[in-house]
Amino acid sequence: MRMRGGLLAALAAMVMAGAAGAQELRIGTASLGGAFYPMGQAIANLVNKYAGAGISMVPVVTGGSVQNPKLLASGEVEVAITNNNLAVLALAGKGPYGDGAIDLRAVGALHPSVLHMMTLKGSGIETFEDLKGKRVAVGPAGGGTMGFLNFLLPLHGMSMDDISPSFLSYSDGFSQLADGNVDAALALSGYPAGAVMQAAAGAELAYIRFSEGMLEKAVESNPAYGIYELPAEVYGTANPGRLIGVDNVLVVMASMDAGLVERITAAIYDHLDELAAENAYGRQIDPARSMKLPIPLHDGAARYFARQR
Repeated sequence: MRMRGGLLAALAAMVMAGAAGAQELRIGTASLGGAFYPMGQAIANLVNKYAGAGISMVPVVTGGSVQNPKLLASGEVEVAITNNNLAVLALAGKGPYGDGAIDLRAVGALHPSVLHMMTLKGSGIETFEDLKGKRVAVGPAGGGTMGFLNFLLPLHGMSMDDISPSFLSYSDGFSQLADGNVDAALALSGYPAGAVMQAAAGAELAYIRFSEGMLEKAVESNPAYGIYELPAEVYGTANPGRLIGVDNVLVVMASMDAGLVERITAAIYDHLDELAAENAYGRQIDPARSMKLPIPLHDGAARYFARQR
């Protein structure tokens, strides 16, 4: 009986030690209706399946790409999705991160996000300048749309005072557009975006264009941005969209254990086929772009990608 009791005690101690060693990671995504939450969910599924015993991951709804580096810095999440341009600003302590640089490192490249600027067909809003005086759903306050607006408004000689902004999730913003409660809605998302698809199911949408030469001027002003062409059939619009966008990146703090980051990286990038099967944006990920990111790779991620050469 004494031996049996000792064995049970030893087993209980092993279980408790295993539980103590288990690590649940939170991945910061964005509001519902955009691309980041389902992408984070798909990434978490791969980590839970392939990163090995003792590691699990859960997606967390956040304000989005602007807020996510701040959540990393405060320890509220351990992994996050953001835009390349914001990762650069966070690392340098500039722009929305002027209160202190955040020591970020990249895990790897993700899908691109494009700035959907949409209105209802026949609204009379055709170009970015036509937003002046209009009710605009600009996305959540901490989302990536605000980074673009803060860049694009001055480029057009405008400011936030020139529009009537509503800080709504992408889903709510495009629902308000379909109902006619706002004149335009913005969403920085991969494509097709769920929020836009939902609105397009019940209303005829139209892209808000850039005036002649303004898109090229914007991209020349910030090389982190690019021009993306969306066929008309993506959202059933009368015309294709020619949009500004940016690549996305998975980030962690530089202080995260290199072995843990290497396991996370392998769980994701060894199984991109499964990611693509679960999430349409996964088909837009080019792992080779992970070697050309504007911020340094984490040592653990660098070890993984070095083995792939």
